[in-house]
Amino acid sequence: MYMAGDNKPIGWWIKEVDRLLELSFEQVLAADGVNRRQWQALNAARGGEPIEVALAPFLAADPAGLAAVTEPLTARGWLDDATRLTPAGATALAALTEKVQAERRRITNGIVDSEYLQTIDVLRRMAVNLGYQPTNGSAV
Repeated sequence: MYMAGDNKPIGWWIKEVDRLLELSFEQVLAADGVNRRQWQALNAARGGEPIEVALAPFLAADPAGLAAVTEPLTARGWLDDATRLTPAGATALAALTEKVQAERRRITNGIVDSEYLQTIDVLRRMAVNLGYQPTNGSAV
């Protein structure tokens, strides 16, 4: 709902929510020595999506950053050859996913499913209007 005094445009809110989401998930994952990109890489590997494809929107400014994401996971034995989830990685991902899901519930507290889905739909349509080309890939 638009409130008097909240005259900031949608772009401002998108950037602010993105900043706060990044901070929130970094804090949740930090206790396990993992950052959000690493969690996303593990999640992509579980789903069989190439990690470089899944992380492309997040690493567009720094393509060399992919190694910084995957090498620590390989060193921990969670990825083999930086592409496939190992059994130890699957166990770690399950525990991390529980924390991420709890944080998502906290973030969406007071937002009903229909509001969330409508927000996603509006943002998707705006992205298409701006030139986004939907693919069959999964979201991370």
